[in-house]
Amino acid sequence: MGKGFSGVLVKAWGGEDYLLTVTSTEQISDHYIRLGFSAGGLLTKHPVHPTQWVRCWIPDLQSEKLHHRAYTLVDPDPAGDKFSIEFVMHNGPTSRWAKQAAVGDELGVSVLGSDFRLPETTPSEYLIFGDTASLPAINSLLDAIGDTPARVWLEWQHESDAELPVRNKPHHELTWLERVDDGRLMREQAERITCATDAFAWIACCGQTTRSIVKTCRGKHALPKTAIKSQAYWK
Repeated sequence: MGKGFSGVLVKAWGGEDYLLTVTSTEQISDHYIRLGFSAGGLLTKHPVHPTQWVRCWIPDLQSEKLHHRAYTLVDPDPAGDKFSIEFVMHNGPTSRWAKQAAVGDELGVSVLGSDFRLPETTPSEYLIFGDTASLPAINSLLDAIGDTPARVWLEWQHESDAELPVRNKPHHELTWLERVDDGRLMREQAERITCATDAFAWIACCGQTTRSIVKTCRGKHALPKTAIKSQAYWK
């Protein structure tokens, strides 16, 4: 299977290719699967950082096409040359592949653009907005921020979503919000809160919701651009 024009662009932008091998499969919920991988030396050259991600080349089981999707590394272990990736199940080629993946299957990935670092000055708190798609990145962020307070809002679409493991600590406030009206409750929540101007906002929802919350954080809450990290995780 070929990578097509996307593969040409990733290579032109300096992407480095690696071959992963599935080492384990685990059904986390009825709509969530975790696959373990040997890292193929990836972590040797690319040091671990919070929310670290790779571009996966997902084989389409119904055609000869490779689909280009980004996923966060879960519990990367450089010494063991391994990590996991968690997949939200929906109707698409990635879900079909993840459901049928077995130990020994291979997956091509490219490393390009994953460079997030925590703020040099510790913020008064983190304001984290996401959903099940960005939950792996949120968990890695919660692991990394240590004793810093955080408020986390997560959207759920299936009742089982609220049972997914979130690595919040006692000093982290977690709120699940049902996804209705294309993320209306999440956008309203961002408008409703108050926060200090030295807070840090990390936002990773669907494109429309992400843009709306960024606008709220910069406008109503007066957070500077440097105190906001945002990425639309899906459309």
